Amino acid sequence: MADNAANEIIAILGGTGKEGKGLAYQWAKKGHHVIIGSRALEKAQAAAREINQKLEALTSTRVEGMENGEAADRCNLAVLTVPFSAHTAMLESLKGKLDGKILIDVTVPLVPPKVTKVQLPAAGSAALEAKQILGENLQIASAFQNISYENLWNDRDTDCEVLVTGTSKETRAAVIRLVEDAGLVGWDAGPLENSVVSEGLTSILIGINKQYGTDGAGIRITGVRR
Repeated sequence: MADNAANEIIAILGGTGKEGKGLAYQWAKKGHHVIIGSRALEKAQAAAREINQKLEALTSTRVEGMENGEAADRCNLAVLTVPFSAHTAMLESLKGKLDGKILIDVTVPLVPPKVTKVQLPAAGSAALEAKQILGENLQIASAFQNISYENLWNDRDTDCEVLVTGTSKETRAAVIRLVEDAGLVGWDAGPLENSVVSEGLTSILIGINKQYGTDGAGIRITGVRR
């Protein structure tokens, strides 16, 4: 992965939802070339327009909207931000398109209506399911599950931090750089198998938000000097 933000082409697949738009906004502010992907071109372009309106006073960088397949072909790094109900079908449609690239899976295995209850898939986590379906020809990381859209989209000062798990140390380091470009603190949380923890924490944080009437509950790592 290049250190120069201008060389980074990030496709946020299934990116028309809240989390995808929040990440796109933060990365575009840093000068990354961001593509919003969707099954419907019109929906992707509408999301891109919404983000670009917010970027107008901040940067000349603009976000594009494309169908998921074209976005996957164009990028050198992909981010998957679909609901868990669409996870398997989306991954099946991406087979072979991301070989040699990095995929950041932001998906959380939430099963409505019991979204405050941890319900992990048979593979162990959504990220491990992605690895099972897509195979060994790409690097997979899991991140951003515990950061609320409200913090990303509204430029809130946040002390929430991001656990990054992945298939290699190099992959995790590359994703941590993108975490920092989103204005957040990232931690190397080890191999992809550990994604079960960050994915499961999301249901706990949703429950805390509901109980205490907030929308920005997150996590922090303490006791470590950086």
